[in-house]
Amino acid sequence: MQQLKMAYWKSDRFWVGKLLEHPEIMSQGETLEELEENLKDAYLSMVMEDVPEQYEVKEIVV
Repeated sequence: MQQLKMAYWKSDRFWVGKLLEHPEIMSQGETLEELEENLKDAYLSMVMEDVPEQYEVKEIVV
């Protein structure tokens, strides 16, 4: 487990936040708890902890 800090604020409708150690990871939630879970999920997806050993890579245009 790793401890990360999140910066967060209340917008008109949602709680919005980002991880200070990884500012490219942002999310939102209707509650602070939902925001925290969404940031955790985004972080785990970024570090590929839930990606199997065998995976494919494809370049995309955005």
